[in-house]
Amino acid sequence: MPDLQKSRDTRNIPINKVGVKDISYPIVVMDKRRELQHTVARVNMYVDLPHHFKGTHMSRFIEVFNSYRENIGLNNMETILAKMKEKLGADTAHLEIEFPYFIEKKAPVSGAVSLMEYTCEFVGSLTTELDFVLGIKIPVTSLCPCSKELSRYGAHNQRSIVTLRVRYRDFVWIEDLVELIETCGSSPVYSLLKRADEKFVTEHAYENPRFVEDIVREATLKLSEIDNITWFSVEVENFESIHKHSAYASIERDKRPDNINSNCG
Repeated sequence: MPDLQKSRDTRNIPINKVGVKDISYPIVVMDKRRELQHTVARVNMYVDLPHHFKGTHMSRFIEVFNSYRENIGLNNMETILAKMKEKLGADTAHLEIEFPYFIEKKAPVSGAVSLMEYTCEFVGSLTTELDFVLGIKIPVTSLCPCSKELSRYGAHNQRSIVTLRVRYRDFVWIEDLVELIETCGSSPVYSLLKRADEKFVTEHAYENPRFVEDIVREATLKLSEIDNITWFSVEVENFESIHKHSAYASIERDKRPDNINSNCG
């Protein structure tokens, strides 16, 4: 049958990214406690397209992803991207995978067990070398230091979302990064709390007030101590309980030796 995608295009314009977007697909990812976790991802897959080709073969993206869907993880992104390049005859491949990831947590006093959901993303690109970023959205509680100082009866608090993105040398567990970030807020967030737990969490937050600036700085201090992490960005958004707007702060650090003086935040 005719292959129109491979027919010649005369406009002499290469395309940076062409592919498929917003695929919903079941995948299996590595779980620190249970070895494997089944979840459903939203997937974007792209390659570059040389100027002389009219189009790319969209079905081949799905073929590649389907062949690896039961082994999606931090350790095989380069293999998947290399297969995309090979299958589609491209110089560069890009893969973005966003999925809910569940971690079992125990309430701090009662020990009641529940599952917490964290939105995670794998973002990878491959030309000659792999560029891979792991992203996680982590909810925490923040209690306002200013409100605590001013008020006679407590202080306002809110749920905050910390968006962490990292590059690293060796394998890292999602669970370890979540645990690290949860220590940077006023208190972790739980799915299930009994009355004794609610009392503990409320008082713990009151004893550990945090501005949005405090959370992002605490995260930066802890991440900077991990040699395995070569680059990170941290964004914190407080969904204010007494304001219409959110409070926001972000810091980015490149820890590689050749970029040590180019930190920004």
